[in-house]
Amino acid sequence: MIRTLISSPSFNNTVQKWVGKTKDFILGICMAIIIVGVCYIILSPIFGIVSRAVMTPEDVINPLIFLIPQNFTLANINYAIIYMTYWRSLAETLLFAGAFSLLHVVICSMVGYGFARFKFPGSNAIFAIVIVTIVVPVHSYMVPLFLNFQFFLGTTINLLDTWWALGLLTATGVGLRSGLYIYIFRQFFRGLPKEIEEAAFIDGAGAFYTYVKVMIPNAVPAIVTVLLFAFVWHYNDTFYTSLLMPNNRLLSNRLMGLGNNFSAGEFVFSPLLIQMVVFAGVLLAIIPILSIYLFLQRYFVEGLERSGIVG
Repeated sequence: MIRTLISSPSFNNTVQKWVGKTKDFILGICMAIIIVGVCYIILSPIFGIVSRAVMTPEDVINPLIFLIPQNFTLANINYAIIYMTYWRSLAETLLFAGAFSLLHVVICSMVGYGFARFKFPGSNAIFAIVIVTIVVPVHSYMVPLFLNFQFFLGTTINLLDTWWALGLLTATGVGLRSGLYIYIFRQFFRGLPKEIEEAAFIDGAGAFYTYVKVMIPNAVPAIVTVLLFAFVWHYNDTFYTSLLMPNNRLLSNRLMGLGNNFSAGEFVFSPLLIQMVVFAGVLLAIIPILSIYLFLQRYFVEGLERSGIVG
């Protein structure tokens, strides 16, 4: 009787069903553990920054307090605002990052559209050079780059400490991460159907008119993606700005010198107390970028998916 029950199809189906549910349950637990672990690795430094930014000196030296302070204070944030000249630096940084991000979109979208839709002798070789600019570290040619703008075109014209140096790099398509932006636009435009362009050409539209009136309105996800990438990288950049604009008053530069300025201004020499103010400055620098990303998240993800960067 038992042997007959075990060999019956209904019993086998029930066993397979429970085995499948058990496997799914174990797999779900494993995935949850991995996700929680990854989230902890990513978010724990941010929690630490926020916690230290609002701690009092008594809390930071108390070994019994971890992450959650007993007494909240905004004094560290106030010090960071003062010694970073935060509002002025933030305004200048937003203007700087916004202007160069828009220039990136204009230049790189035109170059990407050209690579995606027009074939000319050497186009593949030129595009390969664009890809090379993505992987070659800028540190390998920082000295000739510096000298080129210190003695621009072999003359006595010095473009250092001006926006012209980065502006010329961006306008010629070799600025900060320009190769990646060109690649994103090329992949996005290649994914658009050619019929919309052919219809415009039949109506008598030229290449530039088609690019402006037909292709750009359909490339909003790619534009938002490049804008966000360019804005964040220019906002956080310390290499190009320190190399070509050493005396800049941008937020990233102010943040690098915040600890020394606070220590000298308040005669504070404890690393723990200096660290609290630095973390407050980091928090102030993160908030604008995080706010922008939250508003543009949907377009950013869509642009990445349609450009082939992920997957």
